[in-house]
Amino acid sequence: MSTMLILFGAVLLLVLINVPIAVSLGIVAVIAMLTSHGLDSLPNMALVIYNGATNFPLLAIPLFILAGAIMNASGISQRLIAFASAIFGWVRGGLAHVSIGASLFFAEISGSAVADVAALGSILIPGMKKKGYPGPYAAAAMSSAATLAVIIPPSIPMILYAVMAETSVVQMFVAGVVPGLIGAAGLMAMASFLARRYNLPRDERFSMRRVLQTGREALWAFALPIIILGGIFGGVVTATEGAALAVVAALFVGLVIYRELDLKHLRAAVMEGGSQTAVVMLLVATSALLGTYLTEVQAPQALAQAVSDFTSNKWVVLALLNVLFLFLGMFLHSAAAIILVIPIVMPLVRAVGIDPVHFGLIVTINLGIGQQTPPVASVLMVASSIAKASVWEVTRVNVWFIGVLFAVLMLVTYVPFVGLGLVEYFYR
Repeated sequence: MSTMLILFGAVLLLVLINVPIAVSLGIVAVIAMLTSHGLDSLPNMALVIYNGATNFPLLAIPLFILAGAIMNASGISQRLIAFASAIFGWVRGGLAHVSIGASLFFAEISGSAVADVAALGSILIPGMKKKGYPGPYAAAAMSSAATLAVIIPPSIPMILYAVMAETSVVQMFVAGVVPGLIGAAGLMAMASFLARRYNLPRDERFSMRRVLQTGREALWAFALPIIILGGIFGGVVTATEGAALAVVAALFVGLVIYRELDLKHLRAAVMEGGSQTAVVMLLVATSALLGTYLTEVQAPQALAQAVSDFTSNKWVVLALLNVLFLFLGMFLHSAAAIILVIPIVMPLVRAVGIDPVHFGLIVTINLGIGQQTPPVASVLMVASSIAKASVWEVTRVNVWFIGVLFAVLMLVTYVPFVGLGLVEYFYR
């Protein structure tokens, strides 16, 4: 236990002084390995790093990232916004509902909350401000709505968790459907409450003709998640193959159907996808080295034993793990938290009888909340930057939406059927 606390403290210290997380993990892991095994361990380190980054299911991550980047460059986000606006624009504070509705649709394509807020927020946040919405409110609504992207499948954090926990990616995706829809409904209810509080305007009158028109224009945007997720859930393709299908489908829609994807936009999408992939995969590679060391010193087993000595009640253990991940979410990006902590806590999770898929959903929602809580708050930072608003001003409004996400977390934690109902029905 003491070894694990020292290593984790060293990583956190390096992160707090602005050393990149992947580099921090690598530095701590290399020092630990050299201290315990000497210079003879250097050749083995290279092999561990390589093997950690070449796990086949992880191939889905760069493919989904690339698909999301291509879809954003293909005009899909604008069509989704137009359709959501036709449906929700007539209610008071309708643009906040549009943000949530568009995020719900875009989440089924991108799998990334940061991609969601960057693609939709760059259009919707200035639009809300132009209509008289306070900047902090616009940023808060868009930021929290983007969290749906890590709960609704396909979710990149879910893929990472499934690989680290050695569980099913497809079952993780299925588990996220109902909580994601509940979260969207809760966020819309909160947006309605705040719209009255801020006396926000109704943006336009409802028109069925406009709903049908924007629906026809966005038809291919709706077809993409049906094809991709239908193939994955139906067992026709694996999650990795589904990610490859997403890239092909995105190229087809952008080049042939909408004809808005040219070589310039395609190059930018590939560069964006490549840079995001590099960040995630470097984290995976360096964390594999630290994970190997922790396994060798049996740190996960020591943690499981320590907590088991304290309590064997799985509901108490879940409460403790919720506190841990809510805390980590304030300081670590979701990928880093999953990669660093999941291999350590899984022996404990299994020892007290917690379903790995249930726990994965809890972790995902926890870290989705972490994307909204400073000081790191990657999604909140993007939204605040677009809105040109102070992070702390946005946070004062965002606590209402975070409260909704926390309620979903508690529901999923203590009523497992909410997340596992569909999994039990289809796969068990």
